[in-house]
Amino acid sequence: MFIAMNRFKVIPDAAVEFERVWTERDTQLRDVPGFVEFHLLRGPERDDHVLYASHTIWRSRADFEAWTRSEAFRRAHASAGGRKPLYLDHPEFEGFEVIQTVTPLAVA
Repeated sequence: MFIAMNRFKVIPDAAVEFERVWTERDTQLRDVPGFVEFHLLRGPERDDHVLYASHTIWRSRADFEAWTRSEAFRRAHASAGGRKPLYLDHPEFEGFEVIQTVTPLAVA
C-alpha cells in the first residue's frame, strides 16, 4: 500500500470554507483503479493557521502515480487555484510506503 498526504496551513477565518470546498467537491476517486480510501483531517490550531491534511490510501505507489497522470486527476484539480486564498502556502506533499498494518483480531 501507499499513502499520499498533503498538508495545508489554512487561514483560520477560511477554515469553514476550506472544509466546504472539500466536502462538496466531485471527488473523482471512487472509480480510480487502486484507490482504497480518503480522509480529510483537521489538526491543531495555531495563531496563524489551522493544520489540515488530505490522506489517501492506494493499493500501490504505481496506482497513485497513474492517478496523478489521469484525466480524472485533472478534472478533480481544475479549479484548485481559482478560489480566494484559503491557506498560507502551497500544500506540502508527503508520500509513504506502508511497511506494517495492524488490524483488530477477528472475533469468533
